[in-house]
Amino acid sequence: MTDDAALDELRFLTRALRAHLEWQASTGTTGLERAAREAAQAPASVPVPVPQIRPEVSAVVAPVSAPTSVPIAAASPDALHEPRRLDVLAAEVQACTRCGLCQKRKQAVFARGTGSSGICFVGEGPGADEDAQGLPFVGKAGQLLDRMIEAMGLGRDEVYVCNVVKCRPPDNRKPEPDEMAACLPYLNEQLEIIAPRVIIALGATAVQGLLGTTEGIMRMRGKWKSYRGRIDVMPTFHPAYLLRTPTAKREVWDDLQEVLRRIGRSVPSRR
Repeated sequence: MTDDAALDELRFLTRALRAHLEWQASTGTTGLERAAREAAQAPASVPVPVPQIRPEVSAVVAPVSAPTSVPIAAASPDALHEPRRLDVLAAEVQACTRCGLCQKRKQAVFARGTGSSGICFVGEGPGADEDAQGLPFVGKAGQLLDRMIEAMGLGRDEVYVCNVVKCRPPDNRKPEPDEMAACLPYLNEQLEIIAPRVIIALGATAVQGLLGTTEGIMRMRGKWKSYRGRIDVMPTFHPAYLLRTPTAKREVWDDLQEVLRRIGRSVPSRR
């Protein structure tokens, strides 16, 4: 591992541990895993300079001052395992106060599913049902999404599902630009960890968050795009739009078939 990569990992763990402690304090939860507690209390021994914040997050995330030293135990291979990275990121999201959406939420909504199929669905933000249950896409639009996933021949948990913003906008309005900007580093981190083969962007807000474009979903739908030049993106209509416009389901099914072909899966016959 290069020095820069090691510094990035150490910074991530430091930030995640701090967020986890803040989340515990805000929710009344107590206690840490023994290894994490001992690591946090261990004497300083490895000086670490403050790394540069990545360009894509520097505009919306204030630099976190790195401690003058980091315990060696914090960089153990188990702590860097991807499921653990998602856990600490989820804890950070739960404690987040980067924008005003935190003031009226019941809870932040992180993600659902494993992404084992190589497919990730990205939507706009939580609604009332999601805010209450703490999971994305569990309301009527989510039930339709589950049927779409089933039509693709996939299990509900085989895909990874998340949103651009993690807290419910009041009255389910579209997220404001500053709210999206505050949340995008979380989405980028999720996608880095999950590393899907294909992202299905559900609706205009998801496309805007992933690609930074203001082009409408009607123009973008069904045309392959690229997230950071590394991951294929298929823009399509949001399930909530399909509930209002059932005739658009045919177009979405065409898009989903293209996704299956892109990852080398056969298209199930529709009965």
